[in-house]
Amino acid sequence: MGLLALDIVLQLLGVRGHIPRFDDFRPAPAAPGPGIIRILAAMVAVFAVLSLSVWAMVWLAIEIF
Repeated sequence: MGLLALDIVLQLLGVRGHIPRFDDFRPAPAAPGPGIIRILAAMVAVFAVLSLSVWAMVWLAIEIF
């Protein structure tokens, strides 16, 4: 009963529209879409290539000097 009274007061004040109800929430997808997985795979590949290139430059610098 207390929550109903609070809800009525908030509706009268015009604040109620900013508070979502339980019915307003949509269920989230169970698994990420294939687009997100491709983006993450591309990011991992770019990070690996950059890491290997930095490692190769350091190795060459040690070998040369």
